[in-house]
Amino acid sequence: MSMVNQDEEHLKLLSILHYVWGGLTVVGCCIGGLYALIGGGVLVAALANDGHNGPPAAVGGVFFFIGGFIALLAATFSVLTILAGRSLARRKHYIFCMVMACVSCLSIPLGTALGVFTMIVLMRPSVKQLFNVPSST
Repeated sequence: MSMVNQDEEHLKLLSILHYVWGGLTVVGCCIGGLYALIGGGVLVAALANDGHNGPPAAVGGVFFFIGGFIALLAATFSVLTILAGRSLARRKHYIFCMVMACVSCLSIPLGTALGVFTMIVLMRPSVKQLFNVPSST
């Protein structure tokens, strides 16, 4: 098997894994959304009871905003990861793929493994040629 075919196989596999990882991070978005939904329910209950015999409205508001932030962050990361997988498949946007590989390393342990392997493959001079990036070596 030639080196170019091996690089293309690795990029195809990494592309698929980025799609899968992006799909899995959607679960984080759902968890954040559920957290926001619970916070919204507490907020509505507190406002309906005028603060009597229930939790303070601030508790519901904090839950709502933290859950919304988590959902927004997870959704953004998910979309960017899927876009990185698409870029890997098309051999476009080398720098974006490298940045997303580094950002994926923050998601321990699966994202770290995906990010490290993506960086290893993207650093090869033969892969840089597939992306039409000038090789420094």
